[in-house]
Amino acid sequence: MVNSIEDVRVLDTRGSGHDALSAKAKAILIVRRIVAYTVLVLLSFICLFTLYVLIINSTKSHSEIQTGFSFLPGTSFGDNWQKMLDSPLPVINGMINSFLIAFASALLSCYFSALTAYGIHMYQFKLKRIAFLFIILVMMVPSQVSAIGLVMMCQDMGLISPSSGALAYIPLIVPAIASPIVFFYIKQYLDSILPKEMVEAARVDGAGELRIFHGMVLPILKPALAIQFIFSFVSSWNNYFVPQLILANASNDLKTIPLALAILNDQSNTQTFDLGRVYMVMLLAIVPLLIVYLVFSNFILKNLTSGAVKG
Repeated sequence: MVNSIEDVRVLDTRGSGHDALSAKAKAILIVRRIVAYTVLVLLSFICLFTLYVLIINSTKSHSEIQTGFSFLPGTSFGDNWQKMLDSPLPVINGMINSFLIAFASALLSCYFSALTAYGIHMYQFKLKRIAFLFIILVMMVPSQVSAIGLVMMCQDMGLISPSSGALAYIPLIVPAIASPIVFFYIKQYLDSILPKEMVEAARVDGAGELRIFHGMVLPILKPALAIQFIFSFVSSWNNYFVPQLILANASNDLKTIPLALAILNDQSNTQTFDLGRVYMVMLLAIVPLLIVYLVFSNFILKNLTSGAVKG
């Protein structure tokens, strides 16, 4: 209660201080937003400008590219496309090979990582914490270190030889089952979104573990799986080191698109080197990445929006 004029003055002072603090907080928030949006706009501009340069150079001839960059497109898009098709290097086969390897790797990585994360999240067993820490420690091991042992094992199994054919893809796909990074992300997502009571209620109703995982857990994990599928697909698509070791003795028909680009760059000292053709191959190589990103990013937004409406 306000009993005197002094109490009114005290309340007024407190109100003024609260308003000043609120105005200061709003100013800080506005500054942070301006800085964040500025950085995001600059990064977006850099990415889009790089893509624009790639598209522009794919429409120019070798001599035009050497003269310098121009914002206007050239007239050699058709010629560069034909040169790419006439190249002795099977670029289209490389695209198909890379897509099959990347898609299978991403699919296996997401599925088995989700299965492992669900087991660590739901079940209580001895050495559970040690198993979790071991998987996390594997994240710190560079892929270049384990690649040596992988190549030696594949040689003993006869998977690395000119006569192995498509079997050479096995070392590029099957190891993707063990993906600690994908596991860790999905495990954190499960900890924040999947209550154990929901799974226990399904068990009481008589549902089996695989039915619970496929019918209840996987639909909940759709946004997380979509994100990890994009990252795994891009990582496998751009992988050069391991495919170079595995497919070194394979025919050109089995090469992936990064290996094809490397072969084109190796021709830089010969008369057959053509920058227009190289930029055309690079442009073609990023098209599947853009398609996968657009499809799954739209899928992520749709699931998040529907979840917000239902919640």
